[in-house]
Amino acid sequence: MSAPHALYFHIPFCSHRCAYCDFNTYAGQEALIPAYMQALLTEVDVVAASREESLPARSVFFGGGTPSLVPTRLLSSVIEKVRQCYTLEPAAEVSLEANPGTVSAQGLQELRQAGFNRLSFGVQSANPFELKMLERTHGFGEVIQSVQWARQAGFDNLNLDLIYGLPEQTLEHWQNSVRRIVALGPEHVSMYALTLEHGTPFGRWAQKGLLPLPDGDLAAEMYDWAGDYLAGQGYEQYEISNWARPGRECRHNLQYWRNLPYLGFGAGAHGYAGGVRYANVLRIKTYIERCESADRRTFDFPLSPATVNQHRNTPREDMQETLLTSLRLTREGIAEGRFREQFGLGLGEAFPKEIERLTRRGLLEWQASTLRLTPQARMLSNQVFVEFVGE
Repeated sequence: MSAPHALYFHIPFCSHRCAYCDFNTYAGQEALIPAYMQALLTEVDVVAASREESLPARSVFFGGGTPSLVPTRLLSSVIEKVRQCYTLEPAAEVSLEANPGTVSAQGLQELRQAGFNRLSFGVQSANPFELKMLERTHGFGEVIQSVQWARQAGFDNLNLDLIYGLPEQTLEHWQNSVRRIVALGPEHVSMYALTLEHGTPFGRWAQKGLLPLPDGDLAAEMYDWAGDYLAGQGYEQYEISNWARPGRECRHNLQYWRNLPYLGFGAGAHGYAGGVRYANVLRIKTYIERCESADRRTFDFPLSPATVNQHRNTPREDMQETLLTSLRLTREGIAEGRFREQFGLGLGEAFPKEIERLTRRGLLEWQASTLRLTPQARMLSNQVFVEFVGE
C-alpha cells in the first residue's frame, strides 16, 4: 500500500493584499470563487484517476490567501470530493487558515460540522499600530472573538500566527503580543520573522528608504525571548518557527519537513509525490480555464491540467532535500538510521565535508545518532542550509 500523503488546497483570494505579502494571492476577484472551487474538484478527480488504487491521505490543509472567504458549502464540497477519491484516515487533520474578522460564530460551527478540526488564525500582532502598518484588516478584539467562537463551535486545535522583526517594533511591544496570544490558550503558535520580499510594497519602500529596515539583532532577541517564554508556558519548540502543546504539532506541516509526499491543488500550488516536484499555473483565470478545458485523458501521477513545471528528483537531490527539511525540526532532526535506510548510506558518507565544517562552527550537533541544528543555529539556519545546495 502507498505511503500516506498530505493534501494541500491553495485558496488565492483575499479581500485586501497586505503590503508585506509575497504569496500567490489576489484581491478583488471574489466573483471567481464558485468557478475556482469547481476547478479544484476537477483537479482532484484528474489526479485521483491517474492511479489505480485509492491513495491514503493523513491531512488536508486549506491555505491562502484567505480560505475563510469561501462559503462553507464550497469548502465542504472539496472535503467530500477528497473522501470520494482518497482514503482519508479516520483521525486525519483537516485545517483551514482564517483571518480574524472574516469568520462568524455560525460559520465556524458550519466548518466544524463539515469536518474541519483545526484552525490557523493570522493574528500577526496585538499592537494596533503594527496591525495598521502591516495593512491587516482586523483588530485584536476580533482575534479574541474569533477564538471564543471557535471554542464554542468545538475546535480544540487552534494555531495563532505572529510576525516579529517589524520596522520600529520594540521588544516590549513584541512581548505584549506574545503574552496576549498565549493568554488565549492556543494549542499551537507560529512565529515568523518579517522578510522584505522583492516586488512587494514593503520591499519597494525599504529600497527607497521609506521604510526602516528591521533590526536583525533585536529580531534575534525577540526570537530568543519568545522561545524561553513559550517553554515556560508549556509549549515545546519542534520546528524553527513553531511551538505546540505536547502532541499538538501540525501533522500536515510535519509531512513537508520530513520530506514525505504531498499533493498540491489550486493556482500556484506546489506538490511532491512519486519522486516528482511540480507547480501549478499562478493566475486564477488561467487555472480555471485549464481545468475546465481538460479532457479526461490520463495524466501521469501526480500531474494535472494545471501543472506548468515539473522536475523528477535525482537521488542526490532527494538526499539534499531530506536533510534540509528535516534539520528544520529542532528536536527530531534527521536520524542516521532513517537516512541510511532510505538512501543506502549514512549522513557522514553523503555529506562528510559539510557536516564536519558546520559541526566545527557550532551550527550542527550530534545527539546520539541524530543530526540537529544547535540552538544558536536556529536564527542562522540559512547559513547551514546553503552548505547543502548548489553543488
